[in-house]
Amino acid sequence: MEKSSLNQLAPNLRGCAGFRGMSRRQAIQVGVCGALGLSLGDLLRLETRADDTNQAFSAAGSKGKLAPKALSVIQLHLGGGWPQQESLDPKPEAPVEYRGSFGVTKTKNGDVFSDNFAKTAAIADKITVMRSMVGRIPDHAQATYHLFTGYTPTAVIDYPQMGAVVSHELGVRGELPPYIAIPNNHSFAGSTGFLSSTYGAFDLNADPGQRGFKVRDFAIPNGVSTERFTRRRSARDVIEKQIRQLEADPTTIDTMDDFYQRAFTLLTSSKAQAAFTLDGETEETMQLYGRDVVGLRGPDNKFHPKGLAERLILARRLVEAGTRFVTVTYGAWDSHVDVKNNCLDQMPALDHAIAGLVTDLDRRGMLDSTLFWVTTEFGRTPKVNSTSGRDHWARCYSNLIAGGGFARGLIYGASDATAAEPARDALPLEDLLFTIYHQLGIDADKELVAFGTRPIEIIKDGKLVKGLLS
Repeated sequence: MEKSSLNQLAPNLRGCAGFRGMSRRQAIQVGVCGALGLSLGDLLRLETRADDTNQAFSAAGSKGKLAPKALSVIQLHLGGGWPQQESLDPKPEAPVEYRGSFGVTKTKNGDVFSDNFAKTAAIADKITVMRSMVGRIPDHAQATYHLFTGYTPTAVIDYPQMGAVVSHELGVRGELPPYIAIPNNHSFAGSTGFLSSTYGAFDLNADPGQRGFKVRDFAIPNGVSTERFTRRRSARDVIEKQIRQLEADPTTIDTMDDFYQRAFTLLTSSKAQAAFTLDGETEETMQLYGRDVVGLRGPDNKFHPKGLAERLILARRLVEAGTRFVTVTYGAWDSHVDVKNNCLDQMPALDHAIAGLVTDLDRRGMLDSTLFWVTTEFGRTPKVNSTSGRDHWARCYSNLIAGGGFARGLIYGASDATAAEPARDALPLEDLLFTIYHQLGIDADKELVAFGTRPIEIIKDGKLVKGLLS
């Protein structure tokens, strides 16, 4: 296969088809942006409008600020429906039409994973596997939205992503944006909902796994020195002050202030610039994450690295530098046809990258403060279909989590004999999200006020799952 592109919904031959005028104020702002050379501002949501009045705030009645166990989250999302039977819940004793497509490998605690997860099995004492996840809807778009927001879609309210809520509640830590998407935000995952777009993901719009990786417009324009850039910024401040005197509504300018300040910091900070590169990473680290691991031959009859190692290394660098929430997307897992070959192509790199990141975080003393979470919107059907694939299944599936105060070496919950239903400790998605928020020091019972008057819980009807925590 070719390296994964920026389009996370690139057609999967084994998957389903569905998966696959300017005002005076605006004119002034465009002039200011052009004078600064700040096309980076586009990446920081400079399109925020003056009518963006849904600036939600925290309502009274919450438990107050909690003591955080985790400072950051790295979410690795496997879009399309990762098959639990071919990964973390193989069911080797089930009838052949139900069991996983591979053999098994033992973990340190005596459990078994699919044998194409040997690297992950070797670090099973550092992770928690949840085999009893319960979703609601076996539909890609709706289930992905549910995963990222904690709510199923409605025509009335657009809810914010978890990363946006974390950005809203905890703010900036250091010089980097609090919420970053690698390579970009998943199109089914929603956005900031009723929160201001200032809390949205900073999309790289570039893939660290591609040659010549460089974040778009992430540098001072050629021919503009740092001193000249600073003078331009001072000139913008003068123009902005004049606009404030002439215009009655400062909403847009207030928002632009924040974006310009963030853009200026990113463009001029050596620490921020370094965090968005892979400079200085050793060959040993690259191999640890599986940079050169490949799957099946691509259309050109050649083997191709997948780029996941570089994405996760960059995610680690970003949380080291202060980013609170990073989402990384990888693969196309909608395997209605030939689930075995789909896994043979994508899972070797995934196995190495999961084990590599957990090991690296542990070595650096970051595992306790960083929560690494492997997600998918739902699982696959217990029984293999007539085309050797598996279809959508939301009633029982698996996730993996490590660090951030979650228990180590734990298999939480269990599915039944064919991985069709939870056999014990069913884990609704809302409960897991609630527990992750708790570890970040956010009370998910807290209400955010949308549209000025409407209180909405961060997570509705969720509860803390103490059995997941150390």
